[in-house]
Amino acid sequence: MVAELVPLKDLHKMDPVFGQVSFDDHEQIVFCNDKDTGLKAIIGIHNRVLGPALGGTRMWNYTNEWEALNDVLRLSRGMTFKSAVAGLNLGGGKAVIIGDAKTQKTPELMRKFGEFVHSLSGKYITAEDVGMQTEDMDTVHEVTPYVTGISESKGGSGNPSPVTAYGVYMGMKASAKYKYGSDSLAGKKVLVQGIGNVGVTLVDYLVKEGAIVTIADISESRLQEVAAKYGVQIFTGTDLYSADVDIYAPCALGATINDDSVYKIKASIVAGAANNQLADENKHGKILQERGILYAPDFLINAGGIINVYAEIEKYDKAESLRRTENIYNTTLEIFDYAVKHNITTHAAALTFAQNRINQRKKEMQK
Repeated sequence: MVAELVPLKDLHKMDPVFGQVSFDDHEQIVFCNDKDTGLKAIIGIHNRVLGPALGGTRMWNYTNEWEALNDVLRLSRGMTFKSAVAGLNLGGGKAVIIGDAKTQKTPELMRKFGEFVHSLSGKYITAEDVGMQTEDMDTVHEVTPYVTGISESKGGSGNPSPVTAYGVYMGMKASAKYKYGSDSLAGKKVLVQGIGNVGVTLVDYLVKEGAIVTIADISESRLQEVAAKYGVQIFTGTDLYSADVDIYAPCALGATINDDSVYKIKASIVAGAANNQLADENKHGKILQERGILYAPDFLINAGGIINVYAEIEKYDKAESLRRTENIYNTTLEIFDYAVKHNITTHAAALTFAQNRINQRKKEMQK
């Protein structure tokens, strides 16, 4: 008798990790709990073929633990390909802490998290992500050396956000070059969704080049502050994705390109800093391609941050970080060409570049 297939929606009830859609042969998933500090965290190590798994820690008030697990699985996988396509000798990892960063984050909680990171003996190296600040990484550094993005005064590379923004800017310029024949963004209408540390620096680059910038964010006070400082417009429409712009730059959380939004987008280019922008990377990447919308793969153009913190491991200076990040421009154009040549999506092309590098290292290790 043939066993009945379990509906996809019910998989999570049977296999908490291995049954998750986002599970992609991850090496290790670590659940961290500490009653005294209230710490509830998950560390995901996806792949260490190229080196130790480096990726930031995100603190977010997730709706439930399934949502947190799905996020860490997707993010850690993305870090594998981000480091690979950027040419770094790093694997992919990520961590999430469940909770409100504004009200529940304490030095004690961060030190306890650092102890869990330390217990992995360098297999995972943490860094800053959403809900984290450089001073939090300094606190983690009190209990473990396996952390990057610490203060420059303590020998670190500091906040990686400005370098992340520079890489996104380079990727956006490469996209304009490919789509319009010129990489100038002067006069181009750009919608930046999410004006956190990365988004606001991107706004600065765009305004200085003469782009016509509109911003959107969940924080009204932040919108007013940035709009006043840079003289940009605040999005006031009812449907952000239908905005009449040339470039849509998602710089907040992921999955904004989904079944609901993918057909609404009027922009001819999608290039932003958010991780995992495509809710379904195959389906939605294909739809963007069919609609003639050029998608700059997120894990390619937002790699500036990890390039910056990698300096703490490889001991190169800020100028070298920026030089390596600037090369995102050339890699982006190369991947666009590869996608056209092989009639695949730009996302698939970037994944192929990354996977080829991982496969090559595996062959070398087996010799």
